[in-house]
Order: sequence, then C-alpha cells, then structure tokens
Amino acid sequence: MMRYLASRLRGTASVGPGTPPSNLLGFYWHYVKQTKFWFGAVIVTVLLVALADMVIPVMIGQITALVQEAEPVSALRERWPLLLLLMVVILIVRPLIQMADTAIRHVVVVPGTTSLIRWQAHWHVVRQSWPFFQNDFAGRIANRVMQTANAVRDSVMASIRAGLFIATYGISSLVVMFVGDWRLALPTGLWMIGYVCFLRFFIPRLLKLAKVGSEQRSIVMARVVDSYTNILTLKLFARAEDEDAHVRDAIDSHQDAIAAHMTMMSYYLFMLSAMNALLITGTAVIGVYLWVNGSVSAALVATAVPLAWQIANMSGWVSFEIAGIFENIGTVQEGMQSIAVPLTLLDSPNAKDLKVTRGEICFSSVDFAYNASTKVLDKFDLRVKPGERVGIVGRSGAGKSTLINLLLRFYDINSGSITIDGQDLRDITQESLRAAIGVVTQDTSLLHRSIADNIRYGRPRATNEEVEAAARKAQAHEFIVGLVDWHGRKGYDAHVGERGVKLSGGQRQRVAIARVILKDAPILVLDEATSALDSEIEVAIQEQLIDLMEGKTVLAIAHRLSTIARMDRLIVLDRGRIVEQGTHAELLALNGHYAALWRHQSGGFLPEDLPED
Repeated sequence: MMRYLASRLRGTASVGPGTPPSNLLGFYWHYVKQTKFWFGAVIVTVLLVALADMVIPVMIGQITALVQEAEPVSALRERWPLLLLLMVVILIVRPLIQMADTAIRHVVVVPGTTSLIRWQAHWHVVRQSWPFFQNDFAGRIANRVMQTANAVRDSVMASIRAGLFIATYGISSLVVMFVGDWRLALPTGLWMIGYVCFLRFFIPRLLKLAKVGSEQRSIVMARVVDSYTNILTLKLFARAEDEDAHVRDAIDSHQDAIAAHMTMMSYYLFMLSAMNALLITGTAVIGVYLWVNGSVSAALVATAVPLAWQIANMSGWVSFEIAGIFENIGTVQEGMQSIAVPLTLLDSPNAKDLKVTRGEICFSSVDFAYNASTKVLDKFDLRVKPGERVGIVGRSGAGKSTLINLLLRFYDINSGSITIDGQDLRDITQESLRAAIGVVTQDTSLLHRSIADNIRYGRPRATNEEVEAAARKAQAHEFIVGLVDWHGRKGYDAHVGERGVKLSGGQRQRVAIARVILKDAPILVLDEATSALDSEIEVAIQEQLIDLMEGKTVLAIAHRLSTIARMDRLIVLDRGRIVEQGTHAELLALNGHYAALWRHQSGGFLPEDLPED
C-alpha cells in the first residue's frame, strides 16, 4: 500500500505552468494547485483526526456522569451502546484515520511536493540568462532552490493542520457548550474572538521579521560560500582574519534579526498563555456555577473543562507551528528573489532551429552596451566568410569577448543584426545556435563528473573509442590514463572535482579542447584556448587545432599573437571598432596598432597598455 502511495506523485513528471508569480500567495498557489488533490486529501484526514479527538472529552463527560449515578449498574445498562461507540472510535476509527493521515502526508505529499518544487524551480532557474548567474552567487541560488521547496511544503502543511485543528476544536466546543447552556460557551467564544484579533496583530509583524531574518541568513550563506569558493586566494594572501571579520559581521546581523524575531514570538507566547489561562478558568468557574444552580449537568461540566483544556493545549502547539510557518514564509520570500524571476533572452514565439549550410557570420551595424552609460560596440560591422579563420586582437576592454557573447546570444544587441547564413540570431532557438558553435574558453570549468563524462558532454552518444580519440588529439590521453581519484576510480572514470579542481589548469584546458573536438561543430570559437598550456603542449595542440579548424568558420581570441598569426585574417579592435585588419604579414607592413602590439610583446604576451591613436 505504501509503495503504491509513494508512486502517486512524481515530482519530475512536469516542468510546471511557467514562471512562478512574484506575489507570496500566488507563488504558493503556483505549486499547491498542481497537487491540490493530495492537499485536499490532507485537509479531509486532518479534519477527521480533529473530530475524532473531540470524542475524548465527550467520553470523559459520560464516564463522569456514570460514576455519579445512584444505581450505576442500571445506568451502565442504559448507556453502554453510546460508551461502546465512543470506545470503538477511540480504539479503532481514530488510529485508522491517523494512519491514513500520516501515510498521505509522509509518503505522498512530503516527498512528492518537495521534489516537484525543487525540480520545477531548478528547471526554471537553469534557463535564466548568463547575466542572471553573473549577478548572484551560485551557492546562494542553489540554496534558495533547495530550501524554498522545504519551506513551501512545511508552511502549507503546518497551516492546514494548525488552522483545521484550532477551528475544529473551537467550533465543536462552542456547539457542545452552547447546546448545554449558552453561558458555558461564553469563555470559548470570547477566546476565539480574542485569538483572531491576536493573530491579526502579530502575523504582519512576525512576517516582516521572518523575512529580515531569512535575508540575513542568506547574506551569511553568501559570504561563507564566497570564502570557500575562493579559499586559495584567501590562503595565498593570508587574509583569514579579514574573512573572519567579513563573515562575523553577517553572523552578528543575523543573530540580531533572530533575536528580534524571537522577542516578538516571546510576546506572542506570553499573551497566548494568558488567554489560555482565562479560557480554562472561565469555563471551570461558569460550569461550576451553572451546575450548582442546576442549570447544567455534571457530565456537561466534565465535558466542557477538558474541551477548554484541549483548546488551550492545541493553541500552544499551534503557536509553535506558527513560529515555524513564519520562519518558512521568510525563507520562501527570500527564495522568490531567485525563483520567481521571469526568464529573459527568450526565444521568439516563431523561432526555428539554425541551419548552418556554409558558416557565414555577419555583424551589421551592431550597437551594444552593458549599461546605458557605456557603449561597447557602435555601428559595428564584420563579415566572416564561410570557412574563414579570423583572429581577434585588442587590449582588454576593446570588445573581443563581447563579440563572442553576442554571437552566442548571451546578451541581446541594442540595434543592428547578427546573422549566420542569413538567419538572424533573434529568429532562431538558442539551443540550436549554441549546438552549432564549439567554444573553448580561457576560464575552463569542468563538471564534477568523470573525465569521460566531461569529454562526452560535446557529443552525448559518442563511443568510448571516440572519446579517447578526441582526448588523444587534445594531447590529454597520457595524463588521463594516469589519474586516480579519491574513490580509487582510474583513467577516464576518474572524477575531476568541483569545477575540475583536481586537475591543473593545463589539464582542464586539454579536456575542454577534447570536448570541443568531439562536438565537431561547424563554427568554432577559441577564446584564449591555449592560454593555460605550456609552450611544448601548446605547439602540439596548435597542430591539432589547425586540423580541427579545417572546413569550419573560426573566431579566435588570443593575447599571445603567435597563436593566431596563422589565421586567414586578423582584426584589431579598439574601443569597440575595427581599427585594422589583414593577414599577419600585411598588418606588420602597415606598422600600426598590430605592429606595435607585436613589438611590445614580451615572451609572447599582449601588454595592457596598447598605444592610443
């Protein structure tokens, strides 16, 4: 039975109905509505459990009335059917209902909704644009995705249980007491009115404090992750004390936020305790008064006082649930800053897959700026002929990487057009665009998986033989076969660690080159592809790259001019415009920017101080 229930709600079965709303209630409903049947089942079982719990005070009242009878045997003979029914409810019905409630909550809703929210949140976030991830910490985004799922699930479940229990107990008690004597119901009625006012006062304040606390906790997380991510820099510069102070400030602020939240909760609990004391005392005093005056039976008084006590106990439990609810709501509000964010750089509704027939790339009158104040490209024009190998040269900030980012459509241009074989990048799908371009970047990061998996990322269906062949072309096979990871996995099965930390920079670069060799895309982009390699390996790989470039359209960026001197054409960028272009020999003959760069190079590296016009 449990196995059947566990299979009823598969969190990864759907990617969801779009971007989650940015308002709190809408965000909750976005996920709850997808599992409303099971949450409805929880409501039913919780309601039945609460009603079954109400049988206990009634049974206490009946037993009290029975022991007061002058002839208990005849009274028992008269009342045994009712007592038997109450016992059956307590002994059989109530445990079965609780079992059903527990099974639905713990076997279906808890794992199912958690997986559903995490999967859909991740699916949405991972499709955000590259700038989205540049503007935040990866660790904080991941933490929000993970924690928001728990927070939504727990706060919804707790709200259902707390709300239904307190409402069922309160209304049932009012009905039982009012039927006996309206005056006996007076303390419960006043308590319920006071409790509503009480919640209206405290809830907004607790919500605000919970949000502040969650934001402060996120700052702590971000600073800790930042320290761990840059641990090598921290140690190289011996800045442990400064990092301690940086994290300590965040932890102190978080502690202050927690203290403010808990202070308000303390007031909340004190006021609730006082209200509960008035409820129990008031019910007992009025009950005894009415019994002494013959207005109600002892059985009703014996039922009313436990009912009041049950409400008081339940409200105490509810108060702790509410504390958890507010903390979770704060987590949800903070998580929404990463999850409830509309996607940018979307494919157009009629976008088609890119068809690369020749490989011609055209930048036509392209204007682009990362922000309104600084224009990077101004009416930029460049045509790369099919199969042409073009090297891009220029000092830092000249716009070289911007060209690549725009070609990959990590950003949208402000005006003009970029086309591949006459197809505007804005009219084709981003997946097909990037599938047609092989890229080796300067800052190579690898997936925390095996060497084979990292290389096969270029072509998932590649055979082991094809993976090894690509590694050999990238001069990577020899070091790969000697690898052993911390779990004893060897060679191509060895894992590389987070971002490839277990490999040297040159080894990571060679694996990345092997990945692109295996991908065999018609357009090739090399962004400082050999920057992390020593000279001997670079010379060997350059020969392989020349072969790899055969028949492809190539854009190559390099500070070491010797690595791109054999390109068909070199373009020199300065302040987002082409100031020179031609072959290596032609540019040297011009004795301009490129010639100055060539003369100024020391050890083959481009200096930052390119002479101005």
